[in-house]
Amino acid sequence: MTLLGTLSYAFSRSIKTMWINSFKFFMAYKGSLMVTDDLLLQGLQKCKSLGALAMVHAENGDAVAEGQQRMIDLGITGPEGHALSRPPILEGEATARAIRLAKFINTPLYVVHVMSIDAMEEIAKAKKEGQKVIGEPVVSGLVLDDSLLWDPDFTMASKYVMSPPIREAGHGKALQAALSSGILQLVGTDHCTFNSTQKAFGSDDFRKIPNGVNGLEERMHIVWDSMVETGKISVTDYVRVTSTECAKIFNIYPRKGAILEGSDADIIILNPQRSFIMGAHTPFKGMVEVTISRGRVVWEDGVLNIAPGSGRYVRMPPFGYIFDGIDKSDAAYRASLRAPVQRGKAAAA
Repeated sequence: MTLLGTLSYAFSRSIKTMWINSFKFFMAYKGSLMVTDDLLLQGLQKCKSLGALAMVHAENGDAVAEGQQRMIDLGITGPEGHALSRPPILEGEATARAIRLAKFINTPLYVVHVMSIDAMEEIAKAKKEGQKVIGEPVVSGLVLDDSLLWDPDFTMASKYVMSPPIREAGHGKALQAALSSGILQLVGTDHCTFNSTQKAFGSDDFRKIPNGVNGLEERMHIVWDSMVETGKISVTDYVRVTSTECAKIFNIYPRKGAILEGSDADIIILNPQRSFIMGAHTPFKGMVEVTISRGRVVWEDGVLNIAPGSGRYVRMPPFGYIFDGIDKSDAAYRASLRAPVQRGKAAAA
């Protein structure tokens, strides 16, 4: 079976039998997960035909590999080498390339874990031009900077290794501003945790440090503290960027993302006046005190009350609102071609 045939079979089966309406492509991790441009183009085309949202991890994998070797050659083997080997320009380049390829195919694009001003500006430019591009920052990128990657304690520094990297001071504030203005639309977590023993696999070579940080439990608190408490967004916007927009993009609204008759009754109760310490000494204001799932209290006063197997799979129908207008723009494109031109046979010389 050809590569395109394999993609078609796998994607079609996921849509029809598993109700999965998004697929993620890695433009980084050369030699393992990285897709080439031709494969990305095929994937974008297949996603479009199925009504599935194409998502990209946007970093130039070839350049990152070159940057990693450059750091090793310079004797930089610690966690700081991770950030130095994959600077913001490589995230910006890959974001721009993915955006342009999605425009060529005329399909929506979702850029996951936007970590830099470089990537954010490419998304802003595309949205201004009317392209269907979604940008998602993550909590670590909104509030952290890369200074801890230079911590002399390897165990501490390695905790902050993720890709794209946490950036130097200034990027987080710019991402917060983009989230408040709507350039970036919702907040994810990119939650992928490893313990200190696992992180220590890369103690002599940053390339071997497992990539990933936490964020799942912290997301609602950090977004409230950094965005609502500071006046950057309203309470209504808080609901939008943490819940409603995600449900709409992935075509499960109003079952999710709303408190309405017929919705799943998944609710959190957040006390905006309650302060608490996250980690060893970081204070936050605004704490989730109760979590309700399908109308049942599953978390209260620090006590989890669930039974294994109680979760339900949520079907994700294809062709969400983000695909609205694609057919019309395809037709307009075809009408604009003024081709093929009808020509007679060339006269014999």
